[in-house]
Amino acid sequence: MSKKRRQYSNEFKAKVALAALKGDETTSALAARFEVHPSMVSQWKRELLDNAAGIFDSSSGK
Repeated sequence: MSKKRRQYSNEFKAKVALAALKGDETTSALAARFEVHPSMVSQWKRELLDNAAGIFDSSSGK
């Protein structure tokens, strides 16, 4: 019997990524605190940094 993959909300991913950007804790400590794999913390942090400029894009209409 296979396990179902956990799906995380965008709000949760943003919360973890922002905590990683602060740099107060190590990736391993953050992963333990949020109960995710350390590679997920790194991936979400990288995605936040790559897509941060899009937040200020006024042509998106949001």
